Amino acid sequence: MEKERAYFGFSKNVFFTGLVSFFMDVSSEMIYPLVPLFLANVLGVNKSLIGLIEGIAESTASLLKVFSGWFSDRIGRRKNLMAIGYGISTLSRPIMATAGVWQQVLASRFVDRLGKGIRTAPRDAIIAESAETTHLARAFSFHRSMDTMGAVVGPAITLFLLGLFSNDYRKVFWLSMIPGVVAVILIILFIQEKKHHPAADKEKPRLTLRHFDWKVKFFIVIATLFALGNSSDAFLILRAEQIGIPTVMIPAVYLVFNLVYSLSAIPAGMAADRFGKKRIILLGFVLFAGLYYGFAVAGSTAAIWLLFALYGLFMGLTEGIQKAFLATIIPPDFKATAFGVYATAVGLAMFPASLIGGWLWDHFSPAATFYFGAATATLSALLFIVLMLAMGRTAQSA
Repeated sequence: MEKERAYFGFSKNVFFTGLVSFFMDVSSEMIYPLVPLFLANVLGVNKSLIGLIEGIAESTASLLKVFSGWFSDRIGRRKNLMAIGYGISTLSRPIMATAGVWQQVLASRFVDRLGKGIRTAPRDAIIAESAETTHLARAFSFHRSMDTMGAVVGPAITLFLLGLFSNDYRKVFWLSMIPGVVAVILIILFIQEKKHHPAADKEKPRLTLRHFDWKVKFFIVIATLFALGNSSDAFLILRAEQIGIPTVMIPAVYLVFNLVYSLSAIPAGMAADRFGKKRIILLGFVLFAGLYYGFAVAGSTAAIWLLFALYGLFMGLTEGIQKAFLATIIPPDFKATAFGVYATAVGLAMFPASLIGGWLWDHFSPAATFYFGAATATLSALLFIVLMLAMGRTAQSA
């Protein structure tokens, strides 16, 4: 059998899945840093309502991730679900561009996240199935790096367009469709569907947790608890503006976050493959607790720039590596289902997370939003240590 061609050391599917995510994130991040500013400064929406919008968009659409993952495993197909998901997200841009009331912004965010809910689990399964077992963290981190490099380019384009169009948000929203269309075309042309030929008597995947042992369930509980304090990044953007970052520079601050995220993802993945995924994940939890405490007490714009850079480092240490760790403890026949359950649990937690974040901001102080996140991250780190110790004892007794 002819050996599959490598693209910069990665399989074809891993490489082009990363490229697809790069263009989609260019599209998404041209918009995302502007959404809370558009809601607050143009439509006059308060912080609690911004939290509600973000919570509904992320959590309700996240319900689809588990169904999409289960459906992908059941039919043995990934590519078409990916293409549909990325296409739906691209179609959300005109809704945002024509929004005159907050309900339309909610609709746009929901449709965008709806597409993400459809594509996420099948896409992660393609990566897991296309990468060598010994290089899972590297493959997932490459995907996160490409995804986040798009999130560097997106805000950079937005900075240029805001200057070109005199802060006209709506023109930026319209132009963000272009890279989204490119992403869909790349899926159609370059992603190769892996053939699945299950035996006739093989159990069809069911939408149940009974396929997964205690390690998977415990890890999902920990990730969900952590997500409960990880409120929408919209609050980080609003905090930056409150501390004194000029509105026109908000995309630049967000660009720094994404640049550090992108540059740290692949080295973090390589370190996780070599030194252990669990250690890197634990380091990420501890870092998040510290930087959210920093957002709570920050009193200068210099601190905000530093904290956004540290936030990018946290994302590089955790996002792809958590999925790589999950891939090592789930049964091979239920990969998309497990990724869907994980993504849904974490996504659903974002609804109360964003509601709590907005409520604490409006009724107590902006700092309270970030103290809460630091507390849940600390508890998550402690529980993850318990998981690490328990897995170590299980391995010794095996």
